[in-house]
Amino acid sequence: MKVERFLELCPSDFFTGVPDSQLKALCDELMEKYGTGKQHHIVANEGNAVALAAGYHLATGKLPMVYLQNSGEGNAMNPLVSLASERVYGIPLLLVIGYRGEPGVKDEPQHLFQGEITLDFLKLLQIPYFVLEKESKEEDLKNALEGFAKEFQKGRQAAIVVKKGALEKEHGYHYSNAYNFSREDAIRCIVDYTEDSPIVSTTGKASRELYEIREERGEDHSRDFLTVGSMGHASSIALGIALEKENERVVCLDGDGALLMHMGAMAVLGASGQKNILHILLNNEAHETVGGQPTVSPNVDYGSVAKACGYNKSYLVRNQKNLERVLLESAKEEGPIFLEVRCAMHSRENLGRPKESPKENKELFMKKLEK
Repeated sequence: MKVERFLELCPSDFFTGVPDSQLKALCDELMEKYGTGKQHHIVANEGNAVALAAGYHLATGKLPMVYLQNSGEGNAMNPLVSLASERVYGIPLLLVIGYRGEPGVKDEPQHLFQGEITLDFLKLLQIPYFVLEKESKEEDLKNALEGFAKEFQKGRQAAIVVKKGALEKEHGYHYSNAYNFSREDAIRCIVDYTEDSPIVSTTGKASRELYEIREERGEDHSRDFLTVGSMGHASSIALGIALEKENERVVCLDGDGALLMHMGAMAVLGASGQKNILHILLNNEAHETVGGQPTVSPNVDYGSVAKACGYNKSYLVRNQKNLERVLLESAKEEGPIFLEVRCAMHSRENLGRPKESPKENKELFMKKLEK
């Protein structure tokens, strides 16, 4: 179905959510039509989206659309059941959910269990849903929306679950930023200067690039914990390791979309006063892994946030020369240390994926930490 027609049929004129590759056509169309502003907000996490949409409904009485990948259902659950539910405030929402890990369809390990329980999750929350497929006709969607209208009138929510390829857009939206330093080159430099330090890397392309760098050097992957899912939690994983392995200097490779998703973790990390942790933000101002949609990073002074949260030192670099200098300098200092690296928004087209399973990665990493 053409995404333009999909939006014409959906009874919403306010849109908020977290981008998803399965919903790229929708995200691109919203960016092309509205950009980011009064009618369209790309937010930090899915619970944030539900709450923002609730505020819109309170102010207008209208029906907002909340879009998300199914992996974000957990983040959305609390405000869905304790705010939007008809048993609480009764706020109608149209959820549009990208269906990763669909049963019977090949996908990455972190999506498979979520895919198995996606529809059961909606049933548990008593949210009626319609699964939009490539073969779905316009009439099918119209019928589903007619049924949903009765739910919305009662202050309930309903969902459209979007399978891969179900929404189409003729031309994608072009995203870019003002930086030239590639993330892969930045990671290569970080690996050079952090030597044998354990590295916890965020979900998305950063972990894939770290993996490829080890492969091209003929190194094993025992130093690296590749956080393939649980977006926004890499720094907390790193802190948990640093607390127990005080003789190790633990490095966290974070992304701006991930950091924003659970930014409160910075306050916890800063308050810990943990001296053996280096928190590196690879900031390309985008959700690049799922399509390149912008984050709010251009408006955020992450270094000042880190200092306010209690980090001992904060740095900002935009090129390899300064990154090398800061990595050498920070190695002599006590943490927590925050280092923001402004990166270009692109990656190699032939970027591979880890050959080992997440469990194999975990076992290798734990054995290395034991030594």
